[in-house]
Amino acid sequence: MSDKTRNDEKMNNVTEDTALVLSDIGMRFNLSKEKVDSVKEYFIKLVKHELKFDEFWALRNINFEVKKGERVGILGLNGAGKSTLMKVIAGVFRPTEGSVYKQGVLAPMIELGAGFDMQYTGKENIYLYGAVLGYSRKFMDEKVDEIIEFTELKNFIDVPLKNYSSGMKARLGFAIATVVKPDILILDEVLSVGDAKFRKKSEKKLLDMMDTGTTVLFVSHNIDQVKKICNKALILDHGSLVTYGDMEDVVAQYEEMIK
Repeated sequence: MSDKTRNDEKMNNVTEDTALVLSDIGMRFNLSKEKVDSVKEYFIKLVKHELKFDEFWALRNINFEVKKGERVGILGLNGAGKSTLMKVIAGVFRPTEGSVYKQGVLAPMIELGAGFDMQYTGKENIYLYGAVLGYSRKFMDEKVDEIIEFTELKNFIDVPLKNYSSGMKARLGFAIATVVKPDILILDEVLSVGDAKFRKKSEKKLLDMMDTGTTVLFVSHNIDQVKKICNKALILDHGSLVTYGDMEDVVAQYEEMIK
């Protein structure tokens, strides 16, 4: 049976309560083996076919399905492929193999400042990020005060983002992504930044959103946060899916792995 046939069969099994399906996902990068001192030298070698690459698979044979309203913790050591997987789901990377099916509006927070313009002010970036997520100017006009209030950055909202700390950018991004109430929310380590008070406030906002059925993919090294927020979890190891299932069982397995 071909990969396309398997993917088509999986897509045919998608139901109304499906939020996300990953089918045979593989992500390959070509790593240059040579030192190239300039862009000009790179393109000369490229045209002459003198560049040599090592093939690196960051993800291989990833298959899982997420139902609407589920909160999935993504666990794994550094280099396991967690952030690459989130970028594939968000559409930042096009997978080398396989397919991703998403149902509904997806809001990704996969990197601090991703989707922001560092030259624009905090307020200008609220509208910019809202537009990236597909929301109208009118909708953002109605939400801008709520976003600013949640961030607690009123005194800095007209300051360019290049002068923001990483914690301030995380606050702004989280506030925008959650105020629009997406169907699927991706959070990659964003709750690890900032002070304890804001982390607690963000956790509460997430839990409130979950009550309304938002699907969450949550990458974190903080197992206590995963236990608090998620009801399912998966483990990645060197780009492979080790296990996927109920949060308590998967977290117990992960805790054994990292002892």
